Amino acid sequence: MKFLGLMVAVIAAWLSLSSATAIANTEIKREVDAVIDDVISWRRDFHEHAELSNREFRTAKVIAEHLRDLGMEVTTGVAKTGVVGLLKGGLPGPVVALRADMDGLPVVERTGLPYASIQRSEYEGREVGVMHACGHDTHMAILMGAAEILAGMRDRLPGTVKFIFQPAEEGAPKGEEGGAKLMIAEGVLKNPDVDAVMGLHISQGGEVGTASYRSLGFMASAQRFDVQIQGKQTHGARPWAGVDPIVVGAQIINSLQTIVSRQIDITQHPAVVTVGSFTAGVRNNIVPETATLSGTIRTFDAGVRSSIHKKIRAIAEQTATGMGAVATVEIDPGVPVTFNDPLLTRQMVPTLERIYGEQSVFESPRVTGAEDFSFYQEQVPGFFFFIGGRPPELSAAQAIPNHSPFFYVDEAAFAPAVQAMTQLAIDYLHAGAP
Repeated sequence: MKFLGLMVAVIAAWLSLSSATAIANTEIKREVDAVIDDVISWRRDFHEHAELSNREFRTAKVIAEHLRDLGMEVTTGVAKTGVVGLLKGGLPGPVVALRADMDGLPVVERTGLPYASIQRSEYEGREVGVMHACGHDTHMAILMGAAEILAGMRDRLPGTVKFIFQPAEEGAPKGEEGGAKLMIAEGVLKNPDVDAVMGLHISQGGEVGTASYRSLGFMASAQRFDVQIQGKQTHGARPWAGVDPIVVGAQIINSLQTIVSRQIDITQHPAVVTVGSFTAGVRNNIVPETATLSGTIRTFDAGVRSSIHKKIRAIAEQTATGMGAVATVEIDPGVPVTFNDPLLTRQMVPTLERIYGEQSVFESPRVTGAEDFSFYQEQVPGFFFFIGGRPPELSAAQAIPNHSPFFYVDEAAFAPAVQAMTQLAIDYLHAGAP
């Protein structure tokens, strides 16, 4: 009899949740239609006024004003420029956090869009263009839309929603702290304590109107490495009188390519070692004294990650020594694997399927991109997913990657994404409500 009573209670709770969800689906769709023009306008504004990591001053002001207008408790200046909005529901229940990232990239935009960024700034001592080349402008606008909808039904929410607008997802400038790690250190998951956190990312990897996810390890861990090479300066006409750090650096780069191609079992452990910057010299006929190269490491396994770190140090230091130079290697702690909690994932995927359709929600292969959303997932259960932003007229082979100066997304992706973020919060709160 106890078992029968338990089953009846479970079924009753499920029916109650299903009814509440069905009503919310219909209502939310109407609210999305009402707010979508604003979402598009916000996104275009953010895109045109892109700002670099830890420098998102204007962006933060726009977001904070919007959340205050919705009657939320708003905290600014979190992790330098972050904004946190707290929406307390009218009924008791759990706390769910929804997160969007805020920063652009040091990229000169070449999309030709009427709202293309022409912003300029300084990055690590160099003047650069600034562009939302990774879609963070869309993430912010989508979450602002979800915030407006949820604020309009706060009296019926069984719990609390915390809106996290996070700076420096792309990484704080060298020598600075920032991003999710600093937000956590400054208490973003406390007061009240967050029970679960959710976030999304847009890309042209999927066609508009689709969503993808992966349980457990989803996106790679990532670390930045820097190699400083000390040579001996000389006249370019007499290279034998010095030690050329450019040639040393070139040899190091070539040898680094053998780590993944010849020293890692990539059938078991996907990994990437990429050099993205090589800086040396100021004049054509001077062999410079120093050269610097920087790159990124992507792995899914802690043991492989440690092994790659050791190999990078050994290759750089020993190659330099063999050529009469000195190499110093720095590898930052980086970000861990983006790890979707399996129980939370099973709970939330049906919500995506209701919005996008079961045939349009896919389980993703592992992604070698990285996300500092992973720091939140180390503290509380988290669910991170991708939404498609590729226009239907483009094939998968024509997809423009994030971080490209030509990156853009189809704005038709915004409406289902706003609905998804809103509905995920509602479904989680209803499932966990007492």
